Amino acid sequence: MAEKELRSPVGGAEAGYLLEFRESGVYITIFPDANGVLFELSDIRQILQECGVVDYDVVSLARIVRESSGEAQKLSDSFLSPEDMKALLNGEKRHSEGEASEEEIALSEEEKALQAIPAEIIVEISRDRMQASVRFDTRKGRGLRSVSDIQEALAAKKVVFGINMEAIKKGCKGLSPFVAAVGVPPQHGENAVIERKFDLGIKGRPVVDKYDRVDYKNLNLFVLVKKGSVLAVRIPQTQGVPGKNVLGAEVMARNGRPLPLPLGKGTAQQGENTVIAAIDGQIVDSKTKIAVDPHLIIKSSVGVSTGNIDFDGSVEIKGNVEAGFIVKATGDIEIGGVVSGGDVHGRNVFVSGGVNGMGRGQVTADEDVRVSFAENARIEAGQDIHISDVSLHSNLRAGKHIILEDRRGQITGGFAAAGEEIRANVLGNQACVVTNISVGIDPTLQHKYNTACNEYKETKKRLTEITQMLNTLSKIDVSKLPPQRVEQINSLTRSQFPLVGKLKRQEAEIAAMTEELSQMKNGKIAVASIIYPGVRISINSLKKNIQSELQRCTLTVKDDEVTVGLYDD
Repeated sequence: MAEKELRSPVGGAEAGYLLEFRESGVYITIFPDANGVLFELSDIRQILQECGVVDYDVVSLARIVRESSGEAQKLSDSFLSPEDMKALLNGEKRHSEGEASEEEIALSEEEKALQAIPAEIIVEISRDRMQASVRFDTRKGRGLRSVSDIQEALAAKKVVFGINMEAIKKGCKGLSPFVAAVGVPPQHGENAVIERKFDLGIKGRPVVDKYDRVDYKNLNLFVLVKKGSVLAVRIPQTQGVPGKNVLGAEVMARNGRPLPLPLGKGTAQQGENTVIAAIDGQIVDSKTKIAVDPHLIIKSSVGVSTGNIDFDGSVEIKGNVEAGFIVKATGDIEIGGVVSGGDVHGRNVFVSGGVNGMGRGQVTADEDVRVSFAENARIEAGQDIHISDVSLHSNLRAGKHIILEDRRGQITGGFAAAGEEIRANVLGNQACVVTNISVGIDPTLQHKYNTACNEYKETKKRLTEITQMLNTLSKIDVSKLPPQRVEQINSLTRSQFPLVGKLKRQEAEIAAMTEELSQMKNGKIAVASIIYPGVRISINSLKKNIQSELQRCTLTVKDDEVTVGLYDD
């Protein structure tokens, strides 16, 4: 609990010192070289006397002044009240007998002499020159000063702006320090701000009807806008307003920083500060730019009647994707039917009817894949794979999660790998079909890492070959070679530099992926119902073959072993 202050503090960081009058005593803080003020011991003693602090250890005070630590330190247990100070200054304090002693009379005469001499005016200007304070040196005199005296002292210090006459008039009635002038600080401008008029937070959330029923077939994968819709509004930056210090000099203000409009593909500028949709489509926000992808709707199946689809935007297919056909889009893909042996690649892929790979089809997404079932299929996702029913003899690879928790929620046969976690109701089946389950290492990242390492080796090999050839050619007198041969040597020399740059970029990419792979140590498999024998588990490269049924359990790695714990829901 903070101590109660018995009276207001005196001084502050701008003055270079601070006196605090707490219940436990008087505390003093000397700030290090505050505003260029270097205190002498006599200066502080004078200030203490003026504030009624007379009972203290001078040696301790000298140490505190010398250290100037900027920390509060206790100096005295008590201080005089204003009434006692007044009595001391006026020589009115008497012994209890009622008569003053000779010493008191002498002191009284000395006080009268000091009061006859005006106190010295000291004007202190803060480091930023935004404040001028006045204090009095009463060592040679304690007489009050007039308003004109203060004004002359301020003028001598070139203080011409922000002078507070009321404060000066009040300060002239005593000898306490006071602030005589305050400058006007500059008002810095506000930075420009982009206000987005849409919310991508609803993306991927299933629609909930009025009966609180979740429709997993309607996942709001597309945040669509109409042509002319306002996408963002820029609030322009403001200009700063200069200030003025107590010396009358202008203090420059910082202007707000501008921001360009986030105009992307499919948008247009309206007026000076508004971004609108130039077409109907799906919003894509890359933070620096807002774009509108056109939304392609195919009311039939993708097959002979349509051919392959390669679209710059999002695609909605009402029917199926037939065997041998390709659907590729830069945006999201929503398929109302099934994928039967076709190839689909998009940002997010949602297949209402599931995927029957027929041993050749593949579904790939940069982010998430959501399907109702997978059979003999190959599915890859940069983030998550959601299967609402079963996965049979399929190859599933996800950067983060594979989730099968609706309906049967079963993975039987094939291979399933996720970077972080696999959650399912059932793994394997009663026939003990071999089912490979792996977590802890992002399969997509691992593939990129292996590819990058191979490319790095090829680049390094090519650079080594060029360097060796140039070393050999450097021993030949180039002036005796035909022009065509000289040009070949020059071309070979120039080809070194792009390879060196490419090598450095590849090294950085490999280092980043190595670090990312090394941090993948928290793989987990959670099974809500049962794991059958025949399932082969791999967590963080540690393997475990399931020999007997396991019920409602979670598999993780502990002490370099695959351990089985309670189901974590």
